[in-house]
Amino acid sequence: MRLIASDIDGTILGRDGLISQRTVEAFAGAAAAGVDIVFVTGRPPRWLDPIREQIGHTGTVICSNGAVSYDLATEEVTASHVLDWDTVAQVRAIVTELAPEPYFALESLTGFHVEDGFFGNRTAGAGLVPGALTPGMADGGIIKMLAILHSGNADEFLNLVRPGVASLMTVTHSAPDMALLEMGPLGVNKAVTLAQYAAARGIDAADVVAFGDMPNDIEMLSWAGAGYAMASGHPDALAAAALQAPRFELDGVAQVIESRLAALRLA
Repeated sequence: MRLIASDIDGTILGRDGLISQRTVEAFAGAAAAGVDIVFVTGRPPRWLDPIREQIGHTGTVICSNGAVSYDLATEEVTASHVLDWDTVAQVRAIVTELAPEPYFALESLTGFHVEDGFFGNRTAGAGLVPGALTPGMADGGIIKMLAILHSGNADEFLNLVRPGVASLMTVTHSAPDMALLEMGPLGVNKAVTLAQYAAARGIDAADVVAFGDMPNDIEMLSWAGAGYAMASGHPDALAAAALQAPRFELDGVAQVIESRLAALRLA
């Protein structure tokens, strides 16, 4: 175990925005033992406060499903993959043709842009004003395209549109309770960027322990030498992983890290 790569939401972070003390201590113990730690998330760089504030992580976070590598210490993007506007427009047209009343948003390196209707009955974030999505937004470096339906679920939505857009963008989801899809640069996912991160440090996949719970974690869990799906996770993530961690509610990640650190000490 030379590198721990962990998803955030539903894996170590609950809906209350908190990471358990046991989990915080497990990561601290791994860091003290010389294990490299990287968080790999669908979140954009602007949503990393829980990792900084609760775990005290100041290293790299792989964001937006692999599209961005971000240094928490310097608060700088160190690498990114972006979408061009023509591809965005083409995918939007395909999804609109296939699905009933989709709404779209764009995550860029300079902000979050949502169109009218995207939030439905939910409240928009503070200071976020919905409006038209325009080609000029590509100047800020579009790293993720979001599509939402206000009915159905994410699995159904994914199965409906993936055949039509798979040659243009990588499409996945991490939404347990809404029909929300995450679409990014073609060929980019958590595993691709994590593999580059590990290789730059001379770490083989066999020495990587990874944790995740949703379809956007599948490639990472399959690539890592020890990929653990949370027992509380999505069935597709569980099917993709060779190993299973106890449920999130039982501090599953902490349990695995503690056990592996104990084995390292014995060795």
